[in-house]
Amino acid sequence: MTKEELNEARTNPDFLKYLEETRVDAISQGNISALYEVLDSMLILDLQEEKINEVYENILKITFSKVDEIVNNGRKLKFEGDELFYIRAFYEFAIEKWSYGDMDSAKQLFFVLSNIVDDNKLVDALNVHLINLNKNVDLDSFYEKNVDSKNVEDEKYGYFIVDFTFEIEKYLNENAQILEQEYEKLKYLLD
Repeated sequence: MTKEELNEARTNPDFLKYLEETRVDAISQGNISALYEVLDSMLILDLQEEKINEVYENILKITFSKVDEIVNNGRKLKFEGDELFYIRAFYEFAIEKWSYGDMDSAKQLFFVLSNIVDDNKLVDALNVHLINLNKNVDLDSFYEKNVDSKNVEDEKYGYFIVDFTFEIEKYLNENAQILEQEYEKLKYLLD
């Protein structure tokens, strides 16, 4: 979007009304896809931080409730439909913790997510995240040294860091002991 288009959207009363109505409806109905549509729009347009936070809090509340329900039914999250949004929210929350230097919380969230998602590529990437958290690598350094942002092969992974500057399988093998230690320390979270 150009600056003119952004300004037009920010000041278009019909669009802002639509966005607000969608926000209110999505919150009342617990519609995670609509909440993400609203959140993404509000972030792009740099709208009211208070409402952005409210939308994000609702996304997290819905996500943790639904994930709990799915996992308690003995299923793993699939990379499709609303479950993709639950995975995204869980992942973004872990990244947020990491960005604030809360390594332990980020580690716990990535570990749990790696055990409840039915997608090998994402699970491998989450294990790379865990290894780097174990080594106390801050998020910026992790991104600068390890992430290949030019090589996004699959659009469905657009919200996740899954492409690296190294061969993942080799990296995971070289750091298998660290990963085993982390899994051993964190397995209590799965009980």
